[in-house]
Amino acid sequence: MADPSSYRPRPGEIPDSPGVYRFRDEHRRVIYVGKAKSLRQRLANYFQDLAGLHPRTRSMVTTAASVEWTVVSTEVEALQLEYSWIKEFDPRFNVKYRDDKSYPYLAVTMNEDFPRVQVMRGHKKKGVRYFGPYAHAWAIRDTVDLMLRVFPVRTCSAGVFKNAARTGRPCLLGYIGKCSAPCVERISAEDHRELAEEFCDFMAGRTGTYLRRLERQMADAAEEMEYERAARLRDDIGALKKAMEKNAVVLADATDADLIAVAEDELEAAVQIFHVRGGRVRGQRGWVTDKVEEITTGALVEHALQQLYGEETGDAVPREVLVPALPDPVEPVQEWLTGRRGSNVSLRVPQRGDKKALMETVERNAQQALVLHKTKRASDLTTRSRALEEISDALELDSAPLRIECYDISHLQGDDVVASMVVFEDGLARKSEYRRFQIKGFAGQDDVRSMHEVITRRFRRYLAEKERTGEWTDGEEPGAEPGAQADPGTAAAGLAEPPASTLTEDDGRPKRFAYPPQLVVVDGGAPQVAAAQRALDELGIDDIAVCGLAKRLEEVWLPGDDDPVVLPRTSEGLYLLQRIRDEAHRFAITYQRAKRAKRFRSSPLDDVPGLGDTRKQALIKHFGSLKRLRSATIEQICDVPGIGRKTAETIVAALAQAVPGGPAVNTATGEIMDDTEEPGQQTGSPGEPVSTGAPDERRGQER
Repeated sequence: MADPSSYRPRPGEIPDSPGVYRFRDEHRRVIYVGKAKSLRQRLANYFQDLAGLHPRTRSMVTTAASVEWTVVSTEVEALQLEYSWIKEFDPRFNVKYRDDKSYPYLAVTMNEDFPRVQVMRGHKKKGVRYFGPYAHAWAIRDTVDLMLRVFPVRTCSAGVFKNAARTGRPCLLGYIGKCSAPCVERISAEDHRELAEEFCDFMAGRTGTYLRRLERQMADAAEEMEYERAARLRDDIGALKKAMEKNAVVLADATDADLIAVAEDELEAAVQIFHVRGGRVRGQRGWVTDKVEEITTGALVEHALQQLYGEETGDAVPREVLVPALPDPVEPVQEWLTGRRGSNVSLRVPQRGDKKALMETVERNAQQALVLHKTKRASDLTTRSRALEEISDALELDSAPLRIECYDISHLQGDDVVASMVVFEDGLARKSEYRRFQIKGFAGQDDVRSMHEVITRRFRRYLAEKERTGEWTDGEEPGAEPGAQADPGTAAAGLAEPPASTLTEDDGRPKRFAYPPQLVVVDGGAPQVAAAQRALDELGIDDIAVCGLAKRLEEVWLPGDDDPVVLPRTSEGLYLLQRIRDEAHRFAITYQRAKRAKRFRSSPLDDVPGLGDTRKQALIKHFGSLKRLRSATIEQICDVPGIGRKTAETIVAALAQAVPGGPAVNTATGEIMDDTEEPGQQTGSPGEPVSTGAPDERRGQER
């Protein structure tokens, strides 16, 4: 635990101007980012008597080892820089709203030649129009189904679209009038795009124009005695009105606004947002966060605005944003929102009328969300803290293990041996720091030896990074023998480590193996724990605790102890260790299965440089099988479109070096399959395996 006075800046050193500051821990990792109108006054608040600080603020300043700042010219620039750094460094002590679900959006892919209406989740893509978010995907689909009567926009996938264009026959929606069938040129690309634009306009709230136009067309059709067309238009009007009824009018027509409400207690805060477009509630979402310091409602609102609009521009930022309390000061935030939208944005607290009543509804939703969140065991801050304290007491650690790393070995009867490393901080998974390893030091099945190799490789990288940043002053890596060569297997599969020169020294982001844990957990019993401890001892690391969790009886093993530590079955600490161990097992076995599947799909053609999937498929399609391709001459291979003589020579050389496999056997019947096909190859597609049933039979031996 650091003393804040040890890194407190000297009097007069901090400028009295707007800026953004960063607290770093002893490993140079950014743990907190903040902004201030006056850096001098704001930072002075952190270096007062520890007893007067908020508990989470006290934990932050005692974890930190240094503070630095950047001066900016305006408070708006400070707001923008703070948001950028929080996104970049992901500081553990900053307010970060955790979205409890991935909300679905109604998306129109205006970036395609033939725009498509679909349900999307996750990150937004450029050129796509989004509406929502919605609470349920089925609600979007019901609305779209009603609107396709009037706006028959394409909804099919790219594969279905291409297949329809190839066969000249549209899908079912094209036959029943719910798609204009641009795939078979029933409508031109320009007309279809105009139809998609009208769909977007209607979803954006401009509904009156289309309803009046349809009603006028219905009246004209009736006067001309085209009663069938008039009846169809009547049904279209009914469908649009029914779609509109799904979102009741809550504010005056044409009102575009977002309403943000906050419910909070001493430890956490919940935020709810209602998106109102065209006077109707078009979407709803919510977030929950830990209160990492003593913070006002206005500051919580400011953080919510940053997260909500930090990546948005244009109409995605509404003209009006209603909040329960204004940030202090409000002018920089309002100016920032105006810049994101490109026109004036009103940020205010509703005082009376319909907007005040709707805000009360949003506040009730926020209160319910906070209560529901409190009942979720894994996300409850109090429960997580108790779990870490129980682990600390049971293992006799000096402090609660805020960072825990867990390792697991996975293989299939000694093949494709891999390992996983998962990271939990403050009792929550930090998936961005998960790592995967291939076991390269030996072949075969040996979990103990594999664990020793993985721990050695991980912490050798940590020591190398520690030496590079100057934390070692003797110039020698602890645990390294004189003249020892670097471990050839330090890179995780598919995640090759960059050279030390490419790692920015002053970059506060966590690098691959640069940040040490307080506790290492291994999946296994006494042998695996002994191997992990031996690896740390050989490297000279003595400040990291090690334990193992055995699956059979859920016993916790410590290095050198003959008897395990038995935690109560109702212990929150045991529950957390089980979750970490199970996550490491899931991550390892997923990687192992992916490697096995890739090996089954491998082909000698994969080793030919410059030969992509398209030309591989052309070769297999031309010759029918890999065996026939192997027996072909260079001239015959040159007859394949896209294959030149130099490439043909390379293919012949690669196939000559590859050893042909044995005949494929059907394990269900025992018969030998057609020898014109080689095992692992299938006519028409290179590299696809012929299923023999063996992998499924062996899955029982997988760990």
